[in-house]
Amino acid sequence: MTMRKLNRHWENYIAGMAIVLLFGMISCSGLIRHYGIIDPSDSVTEGFERFEAKDEFRYFISGSDLYPNAILGLRADARLDSKTLWREVAMTSAAMKEFVEEMKTRAFNLGLYLQGFKLITPDGRPVGVWYSIPQARTMLRVNDDKTIWIETPDIDTWDKFEIKYRAVRVRPG
Repeated sequence: MTMRKLNRHWENYIAGMAIVLLFGMISCSGLIRHYGIIDPSDSVTEGFERFEAKDEFRYFISGSDLYPNAILGLRADARLDSKTLWREVAMTSAAMKEFVEEMKTRAFNLGLYLQGFKLITPDGRPVGVWYSIPQARTMLRVNDDKTIWIETPDIDTWDKFEIKYRAVRVRPG
């Protein structure tokens, strides 16, 4: 193969890959247009740690009532998809204090920390707040009917760290 044919071969290959990539991006943009942003926020963390139960939010928990996997505050004008596993709670400063302190104690005992997050819709509208260990996975999606789907963290969010922590602490000497 001559050098000219080799160059033309690579040019065609690169052009073909660019077209495939472009079509992939276009097709995926339809899939991701419904997904929002979960943005770490020091001000949200501070609000939870000052036990501020705000009237503008409806509050939900996931996991144990003693130390939830996460606390979700959703704007009162937003509708949570009824198929989610979140449990709504009547949040007061006293209830917030109990939840947050228990979560902080558990996180501290496992060498973890808690973080607050802003929840933002795909169109940039703030829709709520979230408080958990950063390792608690979730996603935010706006459904076609404008309800909000926020995935609850894995049910074993705390347990998987306790298993790791125990394994580190009881190593045979």
